[in-house]
Amino acid sequence: MTISRRALLAAPALLPALAQAQPAWPDRPVRLVVAFPAGSVTDTLMRHLAEPLGRELGQPVIVDNRPGGSGVVGTDSVARSAPDGLTWCVLSTTNGALNTYLVPRLSYDPLKDFTPIGFVAETAYVLVVPAESPARDLRGFLDLAKRRPLTFSHGNSSALIASATLARMGGVEMTAVPYRGGPEALTDVIAGRIDSTWTDFAAGMPQVREGKVRALAVTSPQPFPLAPEIPPAANLLPGYGLSAWFGMAAPAATPAPIIARANAAMNKALAAPDFIAKVGRLGYVPRGSTPEEFRTFLRAQIEELTARAKEAGLEPG
Repeated sequence: MTISRRALLAAPALLPALAQAQPAWPDRPVRLVVAFPAGSVTDTLMRHLAEPLGRELGQPVIVDNRPGGSGVVGTDSVARSAPDGLTWCVLSTTNGALNTYLVPRLSYDPLKDFTPIGFVAETAYVLVVPAESPARDLRGFLDLAKRRPLTFSHGNSSALIASATLARMGGVEMTAVPYRGGPEALTDVIAGRIDSTWTDFAAGMPQVREGKVRALAVTSPQPFPLAPEIPPAANLLPGYGLSAWFGMAAPAATPAPIIARANAAMNKALAAPDFIAKVGRLGYVPRGSTPEEFRTFLRAQIEELTARAKEAGLEPG
């Protein structure tokens, strides 16, 4: 086939028009699936992130709560979505790592069925008991558990492993009471129907400050900056520690240029001073990353939390 000199000279002039013919991304609102109930730690963070993220993307970001099965229902729905970059999923300690061990025949694989976008933030869990509890600190709580049976509520796998690890390291037995989500688990502790729960900072600390529950410990190995008065559980039980972390992902096979654009927009949103100040007051520490850094972190967390679950005596199912 012969190409004329005139056609070759005209080709550069056509490039801008061809570029404009390619559809911009995103050309529609982005749906951000939160696989946990409204009011949960994941939901609270993402609703604060949605506005600055939408500002960077140039399209609204719509938070879509799809709770159920410790995050399995919503997470699986994204794994099966079209890889067009318009449906994102939050991967957290629970649905991004612990479920791979605790949920038999898990319907998705966090590493194979998703393309990482990046790390979002992390926070700590707080051990709370009813305001009328005789336990004044962690040592008193464990002493109480040695004298009579105690219960703990959990609305996700992270809170379950936090309590199970505490019971193992503290040498006590406690009865687990599962709930649909963290807010429901906390509600029954406030009412005195349950003896304890590890709640996320954002949900638990307002209740602590209002005197509805008493805080005994945090999961972070060092005092948590926003509540330095609450001692780490590791002070009494060396080696204890667990953080709640959150990252963003899209369905596998989402094109690399879209992932790069999404990552850049998200990192800018996470660095916005108003966002940092707002979520900082709630106990979240924003933390951006590259997609590959989050993938490496995710793989390491799956291995570590599987080991912790086994050490705590937790069985799948």
